[in-house]
Amino acid sequence: MSTRVPLLAGNWKMYGTAPEAAALVGDLLALIGDVRDRDILIAPPFTALMSIAERIAGSRLLLAAQNLHWEAQGAFTGEISAAMLIAAGCTHVIVGHSERRQLFGDTDAMVARKTTAALQAGLTPIVCVGETLVEREAGTTMDVVRRQLSIGLADLSPDSVAATIIAYEPVWAIGTGRVATPEQAQEVHSALRAVLSGLAGPAVAAAVRILYGGSVKPDNVDALLRQPDLDGALVGGASLKATDFARIVRFTA
Repeated sequence: MSTRVPLLAGNWKMYGTAPEAAALVGDLLALIGDVRDRDILIAPPFTALMSIAERIAGSRLLLAAQNLHWEAQGAFTGEISAAMLIAAGCTHVIVGHSERRQLFGDTDAMVARKTTAALQAGLTPIVCVGETLVEREAGTTMDVVRRQLSIGLADLSPDSVAATIIAYEPVWAIGTGRVATPEQAQEVHSALRAVLSGLAGPAVAAAVRILYGGSVKPDNVDALLRQPDLDGALVGGASLKATDFARIVRFTA
């Protein structure tokens, strides 16, 4: 039986002003404040990070940013550094989300640089991988996710790999209402764990948490997280409603 502690993460994307984010986190704390046997994380927009950090101080909620730049500082208009995120109260950061890859051109090499920058600064990166519908239908899912993970974690020591969290998010299931079956998700998660074993050894692979993301909802989370290699969820739209995310946090596997 796995000793990995489940992690339920809510990615709020570009939704919510700072006051709206504060209201949502207040509702969420009221619903899940007593949860003790799993980790819970939220990733609000940049503009809400500092106020949310103050709001959740003393709670078990973890705070993540949705992206970062790999440089410590410089003339990079519109970007944000790891040090800035830490100063805002973050402990985690999402790296290589499919929307960053698909809409903003984040490459595997850029994901690797961002992952390294996060680790060097003391942030825990949640490194995302996943295939498009075209790649799924072409039967190249495993090739795609193995490549993304291998490059994304390239040149990291075993200790650094152990300090990461991985998220598998099939692009065709994000925001579409479609979801990978538990068996499809387990197949990919198992393959990713094998990649981790090759990169950092079986002990590290057995310890790293691999989340599933892609239209996770209250009515499918239980079946998904019964799979042995699914260690939690990276939740999009359902994390924007406190009652839905609270139900996901309270999954039963």
